[in-house]
Amino acid sequence: MLQTMSNAFIRTLREDPADAEVASHRLLVRACYIRRAAPGIYTWLPLGLRTLRKIEAIVREEMDAIGGQEVHFPGLLPADPYKASGRWTEYGPTLFTLKDRKGGDYLLAPTHEEMFTLAVKDMYSSYKDLPAIVYQIQTKYRDEARPRAGIIRGRDFVMKDSYSFDIDEAGLDASYQLHRDAYERLFMRLGLDYVIVNAMSGAMGGSHSEEFLHPSPIGEDTFVRSAGGYAANAEAVTTVVPDEIDASGAPEARVVDTPDTPTIDTLVALCNEAYPRSDGRAWEAADTLKNLVVTLTHPGGERELLVIGIPGDRDLDMKRLEAAVAPAEVAMAEESDFEGHPELVRGYIGPEAVGPNSPLRRVERDQDGSERLVGSVPYLVDPRIVNGTSWVTGANEPKKHVLGLVMGRDFTADGTIEAAEVRQGDPAPDGSGPLSLARGIEVGHIFALGRKYSEALGLSVLDENGKSRVVTMGSYGIGVSRVMAALAEANHDERGLAWPIAVAPYHVQILATGKDDAVFATAERIAAALDADGIEILYDDRRKVSAGVKFADAELLGLPYTIVIGRDLAKDGTVEIRDRRSGARRSVPADQAAEQACALVRDALAQ
Repeated sequence: MLQTMSNAFIRTLREDPADAEVASHRLLVRACYIRRAAPGIYTWLPLGLRTLRKIEAIVREEMDAIGGQEVHFPGLLPADPYKASGRWTEYGPTLFTLKDRKGGDYLLAPTHEEMFTLAVKDMYSSYKDLPAIVYQIQTKYRDEARPRAGIIRGRDFVMKDSYSFDIDEAGLDASYQLHRDAYERLFMRLGLDYVIVNAMSGAMGGSHSEEFLHPSPIGEDTFVRSAGGYAANAEAVTTVVPDEIDASGAPEARVVDTPDTPTIDTLVALCNEAYPRSDGRAWEAADTLKNLVVTLTHPGGERELLVIGIPGDRDLDMKRLEAAVAPAEVAMAEESDFEGHPELVRGYIGPEAVGPNSPLRRVERDQDGSERLVGSVPYLVDPRIVNGTSWVTGANEPKKHVLGLVMGRDFTADGTIEAAEVRQGDPAPDGSGPLSLARGIEVGHIFALGRKYSEALGLSVLDENGKSRVVTMGSYGIGVSRVMAALAEANHDERGLAWPIAVAPYHVQILATGKDDAVFATAERIAAALDADGIEILYDDRRKVSAGVKFADAELLGLPYTIVIGRDLAKDGTVEIRDRRSGARRSVPADQAAEQACALVRDALAQ
């Protein structure tokens, strides 16, 4: 049906919304694709919904092509399956929970692994029913602490999630590859640049996962690549561990006065001035060991302190730390957290006051006979802190540090943790060269789940020998609404959006400019002809709106082609066809405009 601007549910804005942080947020609101309903929650307006549905259609086609069968689960779910899997508590405060009038626990679904698992359990009982791929496109809900960037990170969002069910690991590998290939095809069809990187599985669990990231400077994810082909989310990068050092000849550690050294830089400067190295080399930030105190809040609400030791030339990466301690939530310790821990001298914490080095550490035996270490704050260190390495670090006394404290001789740790920042030039874990860093928007994530959910929920089938086998699962997600935001980020200029034709809400916008009745009559004929040929048309038929406003609206909305009917019609019988993405313009006879525009659209759609 031909859509006219005079009765379209479209009202563009000239000013950016006050809360807009990125281009996609600004333009999608101004161009009347979405409107804010609450923080992190958006209403989909007709233009936005048309674009979203086109993205969904491409996703559906590729899922159907690999044998996927579509279902639709409710957004409001009972708590019991999530309690059985452990995620009722693992999700923590990001889970929207509620009670019904009878006091029963419910949640707004953040994802649907449990429901898919139970549905297959209900329907299938034999290995002959497998493999199976089931998917849905549905709204999810997460109580994000910091919703940002419009629909890039919201509290409700549209997601495609699919699940594979196989009898064994070989079947999972095949299903995983089917999805991986399907994702590559659909992102190519959408015209969205992507990089596949190794990733952390997080609360989802599983043995292996990969993310599809759209490279973008406004992306929340940092990823790394090497010239040799290694690619990973920064959270999943593993440190190349140096060889241990023979420190048998190292001098004894000594405590020195270090007043007025609130930062690593001031500490290094003082050491070089007052305590020069015996080997003649200058002290550097990489010679220092800073010990940072964080709090972990576990899913059940239990809080504990953790001290993390990292080289002083690196910062703590909170996202890497969060991935390492998931599902616990992490925050930097506050002043109140130090109460009851006089051994932690803020600003001067050293390894000898924490972990296995602390005189407070003792062994307690539980009622079941198991032993646990208590009394001191646990201590984890960066993997670079290997036996024999020597450090300048806190002496656990105000205004004092210790020089030459050797790992393995003077202190040890409870283990290692990947929490320090990854930097440009760091070696790739696989030896394929130095790493380069970039930022990206996560648009897809695929997981080799294994048997976590099938075991928790009792999903098994009989194999060919009549023996019960736990089903092996995979999980595969695409952030459909986030894909739309990523496309807007990648396809805009200073004037507005510039959609790829595969997802544009309409193919062609027709502008009738001026007041001449002949202009509007010609515009209506062209619009009707294109509509009859199956071309999606938005016809700006507003008679009391200036040409300047119409042009500004057309550029803001970002449809692939615009046909301008104006004064050239009376002068030489021509109209102008504009390509929004390339900026190309051509004048054509008015009676050929529909035919030529139709050819342009069909050629673009065929690419």
